[in-house]
Amino acid sequence: MIGLWEIISPWLEGLRQRPWLLLFLFAAPYLLLTWRRKIYPSGLQILLLLGPCLATGLILARPELFPFLVAIDLAAAAAALVDLFTLPSPAAIEVERQLLRVASLQQNHRITLTVINTSRRVLRVTVRDDCPASFAYEPKQFELNLQPRSRSTVHYEACPSERGAFELERVYFRCRSWLGLWHQLVKKPALSIVHVYPDMKQLAEYAILARTNRLSQIGVRRTRKIGQDNEFERLRDYALDDNYKHIDWRTTARRRKLTVRDFQTSQSQRIIFLLDCGRMMTNESAGISLLDHSLNALLMMSYVALRQGDSVGLVSFSDKVHNFVPPRSGMSQMNRLLHASFDRFPQLVESRYDEAFLYLSAHCRKRSLVVLLTNVIDEVNSHQVQQYLGSAMGRHLPMGVLMRDHRLFDAADKEDPQGADFYRAAAAAEILTWRHQVLADLEHQGVLMIDTFAEDMTAKLVNRYLEVKARHLL
Repeated sequence: MIGLWEIISPWLEGLRQRPWLLLFLFAAPYLLLTWRRKIYPSGLQILLLLGPCLATGLILARPELFPFLVAIDLAAAAAALVDLFTLPSPAAIEVERQLLRVASLQQNHRITLTVINTSRRVLRVTVRDDCPASFAYEPKQFELNLQPRSRSTVHYEACPSERGAFELERVYFRCRSWLGLWHQLVKKPALSIVHVYPDMKQLAEYAILARTNRLSQIGVRRTRKIGQDNEFERLRDYALDDNYKHIDWRTTARRRKLTVRDFQTSQSQRIIFLLDCGRMMTNESAGISLLDHSLNALLMMSYVALRQGDSVGLVSFSDKVHNFVPPRSGMSQMNRLLHASFDRFPQLVESRYDEAFLYLSAHCRKRSLVVLLTNVIDEVNSHQVQQYLGSAMGRHLPMGVLMRDHRLFDAADKEDPQGADFYRAAAAAEILTWRHQVLADLEHQGVLMIDTFAEDMTAKLVNRYLEVKARHLL
């Protein structure tokens, strides 16, 4: 024992004279574990090491206690080393994620995690999923005690605030050692893809209210149809089983032979949406962008039109045409519209109306109801909207949907403004007067116009479509 002490004492004396070397020797294992294995000391281990650190102050008063301090340090290091080997192997943990591939905007989406312990001992782990930043979810993490060779299932509700395709690539685990002196971070790959679509709940509500004759609750008015449901096709000779009410007496007198009118079922009419995805659609209303409001209204009107037997198509554009959905009938067209629009976001670029209408004229030659969903905030954009919507009047029936800004109208409607508010109200009133003139000029050219706040757009758009159908404007 004396010989061993004679060998160790020069090393201890060297460490006493070079404290930085002792600090390096103490920190090196921690740095190596952190870098190679993602293992970190816990708060409990820091408290455990705080005792020897405080005891070093005794060396100043009692230098002979240095061997005793070294013994305390070795005991703490031995406890940490023994506890280190109780950490589980990353291979002992497996995870599976279950979720639906399709989610709706601002609607809770259930995600389930199944954690499997393949080892022969109890594991204490904290689980956190790789949820996208645009998802609000609770709870953030789960504390689990996994029994040997068992599995545990947890779930949480995630509420997406943005549309698009999102990837959940992995699940994160924080494993605790037996004494709780160490934490190890483990990343397990678990790739899942979820597509966030615009809110489809409104379509289900419309279907329910339509069946129960309560569409007025969502602002859809009942429109009286003008004329018959069938359209005139041709004149032909009277047959014995024909309805005498369909006899055309004027033609009969001219031909001196009974002649009746033949009717055919109204042909499917075509609706083409021009969706502006430029900078003017980046503003927000009620927490979501104007483009999201436009998509909600577009999908609702498409659903109504497809139920009426019409064909619906879509052209989305900003500084170029992004995609085109040819007009088709049938409820399967809803899926095509959804896939074409769910990952479309407003861009900070100038919208090219000329490109959109040129593309429309090249790909849609039949007469259609052309609905432009956009926003007008300056004279340059308003001039283009007037020019191209007005030029479409001959071949198509154009409709423009412009969205109002709450801040602009609130500033103009403020009662008894004083100081800076007075000038702000005057500027807002001037802009609104200009905006009203733009709408009047478009309506004078024969363009159907809707000027509304974004959150009220859906009901007004559906009502105007039903009015067009009732008046046979197409």
